[in-house]
Amino acid sequence: MEYFWEANLVKNILKRILISIPVLIGVVLIIFIMLRVVPGDPVTTMLGEHVNQTVIDKISKEMGLDKPLYVQFFTYISHAIRGDFGTSYRMNRNVTGIILDAFPNTVRLAVCAAVVSWIVGIAAGIFAAVNKNNILDRLFMGGALLGVSMPVFMIALVLQYLFAYKLKIFPVSGYETAASMVLPSIVLGWNSAGSIARMTRSNILEVMQEDYIRTARAKGLLEFAVMKSHALKNAMLPVVTMMALQISSMLSGAVITENIFGIPGIGRLAVNAIETRDMPLLQGTVIFTTILVIFGNLIADSLYSILDPRIRKEI
Repeated sequence: MEYFWEANLVKNILKRILISIPVLIGVVLIIFIMLRVVPGDPVTTMLGEHVNQTVIDKISKEMGLDKPLYVQFFTYISHAIRGDFGTSYRMNRNVTGIILDAFPNTVRLAVCAAVVSWIVGIAAGIFAAVNKNNILDRLFMGGALLGVSMPVFMIALVLQYLFAYKLKIFPVSGYETAASMVLPSIVLGWNSAGSIARMTRSNILEVMQEDYIRTARAKGLLEFAVMKSHALKNAMLPVVTMMALQISSMLSGAVITENIFGIPGIGRLAVNAIETRDMPLLQGTVIFTTILVIFGNLIADSLYSILDPRIRKEI
């Protein structure tokens, strides 16, 4: 039976990967077309405005920009499959190498933000559920609502003003030291912490109404033991799925945080690529982040099916 479930799990993962391929190709096609219809010549942007037209035409031909769009697209796809996303116009370096150099900084930020959001979110959700409808519940859920509602840039500016400019506890920007990662981690994890807190609270309150919880209480178990051994285990299943999805969203959505705090990650690369109209670099960052999101969804689905026996039977 266990072998049968494992085989079906692998089959389900492969199926989702196959489904993701057209999505990835669609993303590449959309970003490819959008960058080509935006006014402006990438060669002129790269070399400057005061360049002879003959030189521009020569370089455009060398880069293959004089060919029809469909030829450029299929050429790009054929190279991208091999991991070659082209050469950056501005940096004159392989895009794959640039992304891989910046990726560890984004991972570092995302992991720190995830730890903050998980610890704060789960703790706040549990405390709010245990103290249902009293002042602590309202306080924690109010903070969670504030975290979900406030824009990232607003949180960043407030924290920078209070803790960096006024109190001078943390650096305003940077990524070299542990202290410099505190504020960006809180900023990026704030919204996720609010979502986790709200889901944790609602799941615990829902699970606490189940028959097996009443049975555990009838056996004389203390409320702490009921919460720890019975309620939390089942209430955390959807939360674990959300946590796995948040990792991929943090990896792909740290654009604002990285730019505000001067962290040279993938998000900052994407913004710089937009500003300089560096098409290969922008395409590479978009494709890479799309792959991260797809991979995060696969991990979340797999974790949920592993943790919940009911899902195993349905696979």
